[in-house]
Amino acid sequence: MGCAVTRVQRITVLGATGSIGLSTLDVIARHPDRYQVFALSGFSRIDELLALCVRHRPAYAVVPSSDAAVRLREGLAAAGCATEVLEGEGGLCQVAAAGEVDTVMAAIVGAAGLRPTLAAVEAGKKVLLANKEALVMSGALFMDAVRRSGSVLLPIDSEHNAIFQCMPGDYARGLGAVGVRRILLTASGGPFRETPAEALLDVTPEQACAHPNWSMGRKISVDSASMLNKGLELIEACWLFDAKPAQIEVVVHPQSVIHSLVDYVDGSVLAQLGNPDMRTPISNALAWPERIDSGVAPLDLFAIARLDFQAPDEQRFPCLRLARQAAEAGHSAPAVLNAANEVAVDAFLQGRIRFPEIAGMIEQVLDQEPVVPLATLDAVFAADQRARELSREWLRRHGR
Repeated sequence: MGCAVTRVQRITVLGATGSIGLSTLDVIARHPDRYQVFALSGFSRIDELLALCVRHRPAYAVVPSSDAAVRLREGLAAAGCATEVLEGEGGLCQVAAAGEVDTVMAAIVGAAGLRPTLAAVEAGKKVLLANKEALVMSGALFMDAVRRSGSVLLPIDSEHNAIFQCMPGDYARGLGAVGVRRILLTASGGPFRETPAEALLDVTPEQACAHPNWSMGRKISVDSASMLNKGLELIEACWLFDAKPAQIEVVVHPQSVIHSLVDYVDGSVLAQLGNPDMRTPISNALAWPERIDSGVAPLDLFAIARLDFQAPDEQRFPCLRLARQAAEAGHSAPAVLNAANEVAVDAFLQGRIRFPEIAGMIEQVLDQEPVVPLATLDAVFAADQRARELSREWLRRHGR
């Protein structure tokens, strides 16, 4: 009897120069018999994107502007690399939905990742979702598109991937129908987990970006420091697992070894453990339903020795409270939350506002902007734009 031949899967990596993209390419490179890079995208790190193109030889590379395209084409020509360069959102959507593509890693940070991720879904691709904002902004529309197209949606955030691994295979029938009582979403607590609230006034962007366990981009690192990231993950989990906000409990777990847990009505609690390395959830989703080597070292429980848990302090981290309120309000509230946060974090990273003012800006924008249904993608982006305008007005009003 002959051995079955595994067809090589062609992968588009959106956000290839970020931490998730680089980890994805590391896993792909370990399995050349399984995976081939079809397209890569990058935003500002054009030299890094060039090096990735030379190494992985994709058919396409996508950059945001004509200037970046000229620069990349010149570098590719000098290196003798035949990769074709595309530009802008149209290029991203093209490589996400291309007929040759099997799988799309959606790792563009922020609202900019929504349209290309949705293009991949609508084309029926296997989508590895690392861009949580896509679901936060357009949850109902996004999940409707998944159901219509037959796209396979697999979560990449370590927490959501852990939940996915701990859920029964038929969880789409509803948590109650499959005996799940609640989801326990773990959080490291970030760099300020034990920082007195009054000391947060003076923390710097560098301190906020110094995550104790994970290597991430600056925007996501600040979100982790404010725990807004965990709030976005709560909203995302509601859509991924058809859960209500009240069915999701956030648990601070400083070691980041247990990535999340699922509590069943019979008293069983299933947890997924592993070293804090994004190659684990990436390889899990790439190979699903199989498992492959990710390059991650085995977990040494004797070296860890202890696992700690505590309740999140929503007085110190009001962003988590605001995110839960937005999840409960639904409709446009999560999109407004996300947009206000993107403006606030950018202002903090520029030194224009203090760290606690991130939450202050978000709360005022949520209070000002009425909650409305979002029946179309245009309505999603209209809510996003209104929230950004209100956020910029907040900055002007406060002399920032």
